[in-house]
Amino acid sequence: MSQTDILLETGTNELEIIEFFINEVTEKGIETHYFGVNVAKVLEVVEAPDGLEGSEAAVHPSFLGTIPLRDLILPVVDLSVWLKIDKADDVNEPVIVTEFNAMITGFLVSGVTQIHRVNWADVEPPCKYFSSLDTNCITGTVKINDRFVLMLDLEQVLSDLDESGQTQANLSDLVSDERYRALVADDSTSVRQLLEKNFSNANFEVTMVGDGAEAWAKLMDIKAKATEEGKSPLHYLDAVVSDVEMPQMDGYTLTRRIKEDPVLKVLPVTLFSSLISKSVLHKGKAVMADAQVTKPEFNGLTQKVIELIQSWEGRENV
Repeated sequence: MSQTDILLETGTNELEIIEFFINEVTEKGIETHYFGVNVAKVLEVVEAPDGLEGSEAAVHPSFLGTIPLRDLILPVVDLSVWLKIDKADDVNEPVIVTEFNAMITGFLVSGVTQIHRVNWADVEPPCKYFSSLDTNCITGTVKINDRFVLMLDLEQVLSDLDESGQTQANLSDLVSDERYRALVADDSTSVRQLLEKNFSNANFEVTMVGDGAEAWAKLMDIKAKATEEGKSPLHYLDAVVSDVEMPQMDGYTLTRRIKEDPVLKVLPVTLFSSLISKSVLHKGKAVMADAQVTKPEFNGLTQKVIELIQSWEGRENV
């Protein structure tokens, strides 16, 4: 199974998700939990080799070691262990091979069902129960047929496995001489916390939101105020920073709406996502994003946004 033949028009607020499941052993028998991840992150699905199991010396109990995959040495994570699910022993368990954050990783699951095309508007933010989980591992839920599929934050999985503190090291020590204002949208609780700290430390007044729809509502308020007072939106906001994958409205759709709006189009927009790589830069360009930065380059993001603001035409008239 591969993503190469799955094409979506950028900025239509649609996504393809690959649905998979983990079978849990409970007192009442086997209970199946369904999860989903953006197909854009999936390279392929392969069968797990025999004898794949964790080690007491592993950096995390969910880390199963590595397996050969053509010219790669693929690290494999048991998602059931990370999610604290007592997984049933299943035959022919698949490994979902993913690529994001410039890393290729395998995730062991009980099985894969199929690929679904859905609209981000149908992806609901996680309920309070899931939002309060220590791992903050669920970024959204979507109803498919007669069941709810939980969208997993795989970036959070890899962050928990990283004992090097690389993410913290990427926090910026850059400080702007001038006070700027940024609207920042990201659906991950942990990433929002890092972004808010990073931009605040860099002398930004930051407004944080959890998805593109929230960001768009904030921008509509700014547009109304700017229109009423006869001023540019740049009088109230210096930059928009957006993740790509978000419930309700994705970053590509948010960017397209901003750039197609006759009033808001003057605002600079930076996309910040684990999906951004050289092979997909054209998607951001198609919706007229002004800059694109890949996660987890938090330091590079702050610097890029400051440079973009300082060079932005029209600020001198505000």
